Amino acid sequence: MRGPIRQSPPGAWQAAAAATLGAAAVLLIVLALLPWQPLAALDTDVASGLHTAALDNPGLTHANRVLTDWVWDPWTFRLLVAAVVVWLLWRGERPMAWWLAGTVLVGSGVQQGLKAALARERPQWREPVDSAHYAAMPSGHAMTAALVCVVLLWLWRERGPSAGGVWWRSAAVVACVSVAGVAFTRVWLGVHWLTDTVVGVLLGTALGLASAAAWAALRAGERLPAPSSTGAAPRER
Repeated sequence: MRGPIRQSPPGAWQAAAAATLGAAAVLLIVLALLPWQPLAALDTDVASGLHTAALDNPGLTHANRVLTDWVWDPWTFRLLVAAVVVWLLWRGERPMAWWLAGTVLVGSGVQQGLKAALARERPQWREPVDSAHYAAMPSGHAMTAALVCVVLLWLWRERGPSAGGVWWRSAAVVACVSVAGVAFTRVWLGVHWLTDTVVGVLLGTALGLASAAAWAALRAGERLPAPSSTGAAPRER
C-alpha cells in the first residue's frame, strides 16, 4: 500500500527557485569579473553591436531613452509599489503592505551594496548616447523591474480565486515584456554590459520569490494573517 502523500511545505517551490536563480547570479558574477574570456567576448560583441546600431538610429535611441527614463525607470516601478502599499493600507492589510514595501527596500539595499562591492566599470564610448551613475553590476533598472514585477504578480495570486485567470496571464506577459525591455534599453544605450542586466534580472526575481516563500512560511506558522479577498474567501495555500 502506498503511504500518505507528503505535501511540500508552504513556499517550498518559491524558495527552491530563489536559491537556484541566486546561485546562477553568483556564478555569472564570478565569471564576468574573472573575467571568463568567452563571456567577456560576448559582452563586448553585444555592447559594440548595439552601440553601433544606436548611433545609426537616433530616433530609436531617443525612444529607448524615453522608455528607460520614464516608462521603465526604477522610480516608476517604486511609485507603482507605493500605490499598491497605500491601497493595502486602505484595506486594512498592514502586514502585507509593510511586507511589500520592505521587500522593495531590501532589494534597493542589496542592489546598491553589490554595486559598491563589485565596482564593475560601465562600457566606455567615444560617442556615448546616454550616461548613468554608480557601478555597472547589477543593473539597477533590470533588478528593480524584475523584483517589482515578481512581487506584484505574487500579490495578485494571493488575492483570491480569480488569480491565474486571463487578466493575471496578461499581466504576466506585460511584466515579462517590461523586464526584457528594461534590460534591452540599458544595453542599447551603452550604459550596461549584457551580463549586468542578466544578473539584475536573476537577482530581482530571486529576491521576489524569496520574499513570497518567507511570507508563505510565516503565514503557515500563523504569524501573519491570510490576505482578504473581496467577495471570495482566500485560497488554501
